[in-house]
This record gives sequence, C-alpha cells and structure tokens, in this order.
Amino acid sequence: MSESVRLDAWLWAVRVYKTRSAATTACRAGHVRVGGEKVKASQPVRVGDEVRVRIAGFDRILIVRQLLAKRVGAPLAALAADDRTPAREPVAQLAVRDRGAGRPTKRERRDIDRLRGRE
Repeated sequence: MSESVRLDAWLWAVRVYKTRSAATTACRAGHVRVGGEKVKASQPVRVGDEVRVRIAGFDRILIVRQLLAKRVGAPLAALAADDRTPAREPVAQLAVRDRGAGRPTKRERRDIDRLRGRE
C-alpha cells in the first residue's frame, strides 16, 4: 500500500464529507488544514497528520491513523481517523411560549369571544 493518499479522497473515505467533490470544494474554500496550513485537495496525507476541517462554524480535529483511498464501512472508517475534537457546549433551545402568555392563538381568541358572547 502507498505511504500517502489524496486529502479529498481520505476525507470522503472516512465519511467527513458525503461526496469527494464536496471534500474538494471544502479544500478550495480553505475549510481544510493539514498541520495548520491551508491545503489543496490533491495534498497527500500520511499516517499521523493532523487534519482540521471546518464544518458548520466549528473545527473538527482528526488525526490520520490509517490511509483509505476508497470508501469503506462505517466501523472501518471510524478506525481510520482519531477524532480529537473538543466537546461543544450545548446550544440553548428557543424558548417556547407558555400557554396563555403573550398574544393569544386563534383558538384562544375564539374561546375568549365565546366567553364574552360575541359569537
């Protein structure tokens, strides 16, 4: 087996991106770094390289453990990369309006009208 693999093929094989062309596009946009440097999709990666991928505003930090040029099953793909991404803080959920607070819903307005005798 060779000592290096194209970066875009490796990112696709370990299931960071759904397609190889999406991995190539991310490299062109500067969302992928190897060893702290922005790289092209054709950059060779070797075992032990640190790959940082920016997805949805957050960096994923992956260490290359195994070289894959072709897509494999998910359990094998998980073994090919060591994920060192720090845990993210949970995102606050949108507040849900308590029933009866704020502007009444259409159903609540109808009930109020019935109580007032305006039907």
